[in-house]
Amino acid sequence: MASAAEQLAANMNVGAFARATELHKRLWFTLGALIMYRLGTFIPIPGIDLAHFEAAFSGQSKGILGMFNMFSGGAVQRMAIFSLNVMPYISASIIVQLMGTIYGPWEKLRKEGGEAGRKTLNQYTRYLAVFLALVQSFGIAIGLQNSPGLVDHPGVFFILSTMATLSGGTLFLMWLGEQITSRGVGNGVSLIIFAGIVAALPRSVWQLLSLTRTGSMNPAVLLGIMVMAVAVVLFIVFMERSQRRLLVQYPKRQQGNRMYGGDSSFLPLKINTPGVIPPIFASSLLLLPTTVLGFLSQANLPTWLQWMPLAVGQLQHGQPAFMLLYGFLIVFFAFFYTSIVFNPDDTAENLRKYGGFLPGYPPGKRTAAYLDYVLTRLTVIGAAYITVVCLLPEALSGAVGPSIYLGGTSILIVVTVTMDTVAQIQSHLLAHQYEGLIRKSKLRGGARAR
Repeated sequence: MASAAEQLAANMNVGAFARATELHKRLWFTLGALIMYRLGTFIPIPGIDLAHFEAAFSGQSKGILGMFNMFSGGAVQRMAIFSLNVMPYISASIIVQLMGTIYGPWEKLRKEGGEAGRKTLNQYTRYLAVFLALVQSFGIAIGLQNSPGLVDHPGVFFILSTMATLSGGTLFLMWLGEQITSRGVGNGVSLIIFAGIVAALPRSVWQLLSLTRTGSMNPAVLLGIMVMAVAVVLFIVFMERSQRRLLVQYPKRQQGNRMYGGDSSFLPLKINTPGVIPPIFASSLLLLPTTVLGFLSQANLPTWLQWMPLAVGQLQHGQPAFMLLYGFLIVFFAFFYTSIVFNPDDTAENLRKYGGFLPGYPPGKRTAAYLDYVLTRLTVIGAAYITVVCLLPEALSGAVGPSIYLGGTSILIVVTVTMDTVAQIQSHLLAHQYEGLIRKSKLRGGARAR
């Protein structure tokens, strides 16, 4: 017999969605916030010649800046106020989480601070994001000013105005992401990145079709790309929904004349515990130094900095150095973030506290060791899966050409964010169903009392 939750989930249909007025408000708020973000990607920063900048950008559109432009929804190509996007915030999150494992006071806040400690670390992340945004915007302003013909009136005022505009855009997106998370549907920061990627998809598809129509690309290659994209999406959905379920037993206990316990449940462990975080973190770390170097490589560099353009050239899509570094960072962050979000010792202690145990493993250290054993092997599979999804398009780009580049990270972000958002919508619908059931029960109880 189906449980009450399963029956409610089965009854979720168009009528249930139409009655969920609170969900409608959340969806409209999310849509309005994303439209506001998209409008900001078309507002350029003051003081630059857009025609000259687009000509200079086209020479690097297939490299690192092209990848950054994809995450920002085309804002970099237009040098818009949202060109930095939320990348400084992501980089700050990396640093704060790293420091939370090696710096004593921050580690204490993370483990023992509870909700107050989490808020304090979030505040540190915001402060660091502001600092990184100022540093990156300063580097971009200097790079633009050193490039001939890009800036109408170079000088201190242009540098300060560029820093204020780009940093202010990042701060606004951070605030907007938090508003989406609390008042909308889904994770705000993830949805902002998602919106930027999805906005660029129609243009990418049209470019591929144009290459095929003009004869620059074999139709068989286009068909192969489409088949690969569908296969990768199905593979991502399968892996993201896969999990290892560990049986948890609860012993029977007697309280008074009644016997409690004796139940069993499952501890679900996802194959991809860190989700989409590893490729985003890896991309942000690759973009952080090379974005500024990409601009500086166009300027007249001194002799001792002549290696910079060569270094930037090696960090292009399809290059062995880029693929090697990208894959290494993905694997590293997969293990690192898993160790942050799932602590076997804490899980084993919580099981022991509530009387649960894994059959065959005594509570305490043996249970923690077994959880660590299982989690490590799951992380190996998850890291390999993410690396394959992200590097397969890179290898294809290097073999066939950058004009057909299809980002594995983009597909991973789009699919996982879509699944997470749909799951949250279903949760809101289920909560609405429960609220309706509770109201009906109260009305029936009141009628019986009368």
